[in-house]
Amino acid sequence: MAFSASLTLQGTKAVIDLEGELDSSTAPVFRSTIERAARVEIDTLVLEMSKLDYMSSAGLRGLVFASQKMAEGVEIVLVNPNQAVAQTIQLVGLTHSVTIKDRVTE
Repeated sequence: MAFSASLTLQGTKAVIDLEGELDSSTAPVFRSTIERAARVEIDTLVLEMSKLDYMSSAGLRGLVFASQKMAEGVEIVLVNPNQAVAQTIQLVGLTHSVTIKDRVTE
C-alpha cells in the first residue's frame, strides 16, 4: 500500500495524517513532513494514525526524530494507532516522549 503524510495547520496545532505503511522506503517522506511542521510555531504536533497500517523501526526512528526536531515544549500526540503500532511504541519506551490518545481533543 502507498504511504502518505499530509500536514495541516490548525491554529497552534500541526496535524499530520499518516496513511499506509511507514517503513524504510517511506520514512524520508515522514521526516520531510516533520521538518515542515517544525518550521511553524506550534504547541502540539498531532500524528493521526488511524489509517496507518504498519510502522517499522524506521518509523520509530521517525518518531524519535520528531521529538528531537520539535521546539521545546511541543507536545507530540499520536492519535488512534492500531494495536500493533501502539504496542511497539510502548515496548521501545517512546511513551516517555509522546502521548497516545484515541481521538484528538481541543
